[in-house]
Amino acid sequence: MKILKQALNFYIDSSIHVALAVCALVGISFLRFNLPIDTDLLLFVFFASITAYNFVKYAGLAKLYHRSLTSHLKAIQIFSLGCFLALLYLVFLQSKLVLIICSILAVFTFLYAVPFLPNKKNLRNLKSLKIFIIAFVWAAVAAFLPWQNLENLLQVEVFWLFIQYFLFVVSITLPFELRDLHYDKLALGTIPQKIGVYKTKLLGVVSLMLVLSIQFLVFKENWQIDISFFIICLLASLFLAFSSVKQKKYFASFWVEALPIFWLILLYSLL
Repeated sequence: MKILKQALNFYIDSSIHVALAVCALVGISFLRFNLPIDTDLLLFVFFASITAYNFVKYAGLAKLYHRSLTSHLKAIQIFSLGCFLALLYLVFLQSKLVLIICSILAVFTFLYAVPFLPNKKNLRNLKSLKIFIIAFVWAAVAAFLPWQNLENLLQVEVFWLFIQYFLFVVSITLPFELRDLHYDKLALGTIPQKIGVYKTKLLGVVSLMLVLSIQFLVFKENWQIDISFFIICLLASLFLAFSSVKQKKYFASFWVEALPIFWLILLYSLL
């Protein structure tokens, strides 16, 4: 039992789970628009997500406490290095369009973690921006990367796809904001700090309603895709309803984070 718990903690702490969630959103785009599934792109997104998330989470920590890192963190460091090397190889298999988009997103990620503003602030420290930067990067990856050329990318439908994913990611990130309410510094100005727990949940539900509105008003897709949207938004609403400041350890980090993965499985089984 102890080994299984350690494995689960490593799976979550090393960002494998969140990387699979990002890949799942990309996979959903492939299925929704009948695009050829690009395995090299999915692997690229997977290793890029792990590299980016672990850089944001552990770069500063490793710098400050490199001599006293636990074996758990050292293992994550070694794993992250392996993922980065795999990412370097996969870079050469991507199109110019993918590399251009990812270069822009990489700058956002770098500035999110590294202080470049006065008083040693980074994008993460700017009031209320944290959740929207995360949603922007996720939505850009899932909405823009699957397309093969610039002509397809510039379609109005792709813009709405980005908005839809952005709102969805904002809504499923709010349980994390609630979980961290007592730990986040007041200077961060997170959404729960500004509007409270109840209004934060309400904001998440409204975001999900907008996601569904875009689906039914903008996209003309088959009933299987519409059903998958309805089910996943319903589940996300339930997670929001049961979110609290004092939540179980794996509530947000495993179950909420798994929603895109479940969505992909559901959509694949329906199509």
